Amino acid sequence: MIRRLDNTKHTVATQIYDIFQASYQIEAALIGIAYFPPLARTIDDINAAQTQFYGYFEEQELAAIVEISMQDTVLSIESLTVSPAFFRKGIARKLLCFVMEEYPFSRALVETAAVNAPAIALYKKQGFVAVKKWTPAHGIEKVAMSISSTEHS
Repeated sequence: MIRRLDNTKHTVATQIYDIFQASYQIEAALIGIAYFPPLARTIDDINAAQTQFYGYFEEQELAAIVEISMQDTVLSIESLTVSPAFFRKGIARKLLCFVMEEYPFSRALVETAAVNAPAIALYKKQGFVAVKKWTPAHGIEKVAMSISSTEHS
């Protein structure tokens, strides 16, 4: 089941934080880096975020989270994380499809590390295409991917 998460509640922000930490530690290892900016995000940061959070629940357990924002008709996938206990179950795809159906968009955007092959494969399967590669100040090469509403079926 997918439902909206109220990140302004401390207990919910803590649950989001815990999944972010577990998932991003694995992503940092995959990328092969010691400093991974998403790991620096605090419970207070999540609690104060102006983005929308949705959780995927397996029975009563929060298994995955998608964080989004909308600006005009552009849907931005800010984060998509799955608890390691729930990897390889298609949950990330379900969350991605959910937000793309729930939020009418002209374009959807996502960014990930250029070496994050599992994430890139997920987005490509959903029709996203790479539109930009760059290396920000933190030194981790990133790729931006995009899909228009007309390309989304």
